Amino acid sequence: MLHRRVHFKSQSTLDFDSIAVSISASTMKNELDKLLQNSKVTDRRIFNLQMENFFALYRRYLLHTVKGYECDWDSIRPLGPKDVTDYMDLPPCEQGSQYLDRIAVLKLNGGMGNNMGINKPKALIELHDNQTFLDLSIQQIEYLNKRYDVAVPFLLMNSCVTNDETCKVLRKYTGYNLDISTFEQSRFPRVLVDSQLPIPKTAPSPIEEWYPPGHGDIFEALVHSGIIDRLLAQGKDYLFVSNIDNLGASVDPKILCHVIENQIEYTMEVTDKTKADVKVGILVNQDGILRLLERNQVPEKHQEEFTSDRIFKNINTNNVWLYLPAVKRVVENRELNLDVMPNIETINHNDETARVIEFTTSIGSAISQFKKTEGIKVPRQRFISVKTSADLLLVRGDLYSIDHGSLLVEDSKVGFPPPVVNLTNEFVDVAQLFRRIPHMPSIKDLTSLSISGNVYFGKNVVLKGNVVIVASPNATLNIPPNAVLENCVVSGNCKIMDH
Repeated sequence: MLHRRVHFKSQSTLDFDSIAVSISASTMKNELDKLLQNSKVTDRRIFNLQMENFFALYRRYLLHTVKGYECDWDSIRPLGPKDVTDYMDLPPCEQGSQYLDRIAVLKLNGGMGNNMGINKPKALIELHDNQTFLDLSIQQIEYLNKRYDVAVPFLLMNSCVTNDETCKVLRKYTGYNLDISTFEQSRFPRVLVDSQLPIPKTAPSPIEEWYPPGHGDIFEALVHSGIIDRLLAQGKDYLFVSNIDNLGASVDPKILCHVIENQIEYTMEVTDKTKADVKVGILVNQDGILRLLERNQVPEKHQEEFTSDRIFKNINTNNVWLYLPAVKRVVENRELNLDVMPNIETINHNDETARVIEFTTSIGSAISQFKKTEGIKVPRQRFISVKTSADLLLVRGDLYSIDHGSLLVEDSKVGFPPPVVNLTNEFVDVAQLFRRIPHMPSIKDLTSLSISGNVYFGKNVVLKGNVVIVASPNATLNIPPNAVLENCVVSGNCKIMDH
């Protein structure tokens, strides 16, 4: 793990902290035992396993907290030539159909669109012509199967908050000749910040008392759900995993051939860092081992180095290729020891506001747990992530087109970073975004865009170069139809200045 002990506590303090850890762990274990006794769940075996995994995660969190762990920056190195393979150096795949018969595709579908004002799974966000992210993913599989005459299974790892609505929408694909299946990842109990006790006292209980523990749960969920055994029985021993909101992630036979022929257990795709990626995790070499480093693991005095693209030039795309027998091995041998990421949230519980802790893990932190691992530097078009309304604005524009479910970048922009878009709070909600910009402007020649305040767009607006649009306080700024804004600042009185 990316941590070392910091020697700033006296022995008596450490002894006291060790006692505190034991007491907290013992208290949590007692509460979980009561929860197990009081619960009437459909599958008790799975529920027991999930509570065991939650307790192990909680105990690791306690140990990390009281012992003062932090990133050992001196041991961190940028990726070297032996750590990463450039996609452009990969040879053509001569065994395309044969290797595609060995793979399944899984989309991580645990998140909601709440940060964009959308109260539904991200998979169901619409891009164009009523086509959702989920529809595009399925179109990719349909085209892949038809083109290579294969039968690649498509899986969704849902969470307790996305499962029901996603499964309901999937019914429309019942008559299709596709192998589509879903499974639900673990649900862990939320813990009150003040008491450090789990909220639920029984199960089932209201959904707000539980949370999905991040996509690092994929390994346990694959094994304990029986999905991994079913895939292996079908001859599928490789799995391509990506986020449902990464519209650039699709099966690439060249990468698949490379992974299989080099017998790599875990492959992480990385891509060039841009100004918009300063918060994204990076793949690093620590003492000869590939590890994922997140921003919150970096000491404050090294934050600038972490975010700079001069030293660490690549970011994690969360596109991951897994060898399934190796996944089964690390889970059954209890070899996984993923980094714990605690998040404090505020929820409404029993008509009162409550502060809770959620302990999560990421699929990326597992790279250090496998025997043969590698990074592959891929073109930026394999990482078109939609996390915000600004991202959605980009992918709906004329910079991209859709081909068999895959987003393709405009030919003249291949190899160039996407525009950097910054929007103020008036545009955070997608409904407000489309009300203010009902007709997409042309952005294929845009470098950067900043919109602030009460701004509205007319039809056929063209944006080029670096554009800043700022409405004056308590004023409305309307960008007129057919306006062409190029390398300029537009203020509340529509005055245009060189920028």
